[in-house]
Amino acid sequence: MLNLRSSNPVLADEQLPALSNSRPVAEPATVAGVAQKTGFAVTLAVVGGVGGAALVRALGPGAALGTWIAAMVASLVCFFALWRKPERASWAAPLYSVTQGAMLGTFALLLDSVLASKGLEAFGGLGLQAFVITMAVTAGMLVTYRAGLIRPGKTFNAVLMTLTIAIGLAYLAQFILGFFGISIPGLGLGSAFAGGREAMIGLGINAVILIVASLWLVVDFQQIEMAVSARVGKEYEWYFAYGLMVTLVWIYMEALKLAFRAAAMANDRK
Repeated sequence: MLNLRSSNPVLADEQLPALSNSRPVAEPATVAGVAQKTGFAVTLAVVGGVGGAALVRALGPGAALGTWIAAMVASLVCFFALWRKPERASWAAPLYSVTQGAMLGTFALLLDSVLASKGLEAFGGLGLQAFVITMAVTAGMLVTYRAGLIRPGKTFNAVLMTLTIAIGLAYLAQFILGFFGISIPGLGLGSAFAGGREAMIGLGINAVILIVASLWLVVDFQQIEMAVSARVGKEYEWYFAYGLMVTLVWIYMEALKLAFRAAAMANDRK
């Protein structure tokens, strides 16, 4: 039985009952095929990001909320559509990529506007900076994995999962406390303008979360390599591309916040 464990539930073993059967396939999936489809999904996300930002510019900040709601609904649709039905990824992965791209593009635009309101700016825009960071992290993790510097095992995965759950709970607590005007020190983006120690703590926390998200890429690479070695069908290439996009979206979000904090701190010292 093929044992798949990853940060995102789409690459979990229970989600892939068909992969557990060692039946012959007419055309097996390949790493190159997964990479090609992931590249296409990233392109769709970029297009979605540009489109989402353009929509907010044309209709005003009110359109941002609609974009976020649409992205959330699309994510849920994709997740439940793919529940034990990986073959549906041929349409779910592109849909997820476009909507998440629109959400992230809108978020980047809003963060840029926050900086502008304080007379600050990020060189090239936060969206571009976050994209460069995400691509650099992805390339770095791929090289690290290929070089054998990190080979995920049970302990590695367990520690990473524990950290991920802790991060999720912290974000949930921050979300709930936000309704009462309370912010966890260093976690809220407002700390970027606090200056001094609080701003540095926030930057450090953001960097640690980005590292945790990045390490999940190594785990995902391993699961994909195992599936390809088990000669799963080519129809699953889109499914694995979708799984990678889930991790990449998290990395981009953290990169975006990191770029925002760095821009706020760098400009504040001038």
